[in-house]
Amino acid sequence: QLQASGGGLVQAGGSLRLSCAASGRTFSPYVMGWFRQAPGKDREPVAAISRSSGSTYYPNSVKGRFTISRDNAKNTVYLQMNSLRPEDTAVYYCAATKLPISGSRYATQSEYDYWGQGTLVTVSS
Repeated sequence: QLQASGGGLVQAGGSLRLSCAASGRTFSPYVMGWFRQAPGKDREPVAAISRSSGSTYYPNSVKGRFTISRDNAKNTVYLQMNSLRPEDTAVYYCAATKLPISGSRYATQSEYDYWGQGTLVTVSS
């Protein structure tokens, strides 16, 4: 089970840190990802991190502003979001897969087996 938290209302230029806590299974074998879905739009990838934190993925839309990290001892993955923009407004979902994915597969939703319930991030202008 994945439980996302940390969403809220923030002004443009501000920061938020999302957390996703995993329970019920050993966390470290899973690749973790964050996706988001804005109103009226398809869900899109935001970030992903490998099992050992040695590899990360970001689309160009968030590169340099968002940072994904994980603490395997705490069974938690984080998404630090800085310089937020109104277009970052969305429901953010964490996801997990035990598949040894890398590269472009990080961004593919069908690669992920487990999904959290989502946390809403609203960025005001």
